[in-house]
Amino acid sequence: MRVLFLCTGNSCRSILGEATFNHLAPPGWRAMSAGSRPTGKVHPRSLALLAREGISVGGYRSKSWDDLPQTPDIVITVCASAAGEPCPVYLGPVLRTHWGVDDPAHATGTDAEIDAQFFKAYRTLRNRIEAFLALPLDELGHDSARLKVELDRIGATVT
Repeated sequence: MRVLFLCTGNSCRSILGEATFNHLAPPGWRAMSAGSRPTGKVHPRSLALLAREGISVGGYRSKSWDDLPQTPDIVITVCASAAGEPCPVYLGPVLRTHWGVDDPAHATGTDAEIDAQFFKAYRTLRNRIEAFLALPLDELGHDSARLKVELDRIGATVT
């Protein structure tokens, strides 16, 4: 199963989701990330945070959903649409769910305050990914309706 973490810029949240998912995922599950309007660069604080967490940072780049190597089975949007940020809609026959996370790329304040916003986004995504991977994936991988319900629940309740 291929999971796409999708946001607008593909520089922070979707990269954090992709890297964390791939770090934790069982065999047969793989994540990728993309943006509807990619910035063209991965935010250095995202890479630094991943490295501190012991997650490989090699090979990640900001890219458009037009540049995906494969078609995803599941699309997880991570933009914080509740905060007024536009969230892209992936057009394709895939299971879609929304896991809104505030964008740390727009954080302001001291270095410590900005780092805290990056860590908060990472921790939210990691908690949700861990909840996702704790599901009975062998069973739900064949029942997209039940899987969607579970992924929507995770996005709405796990922080």
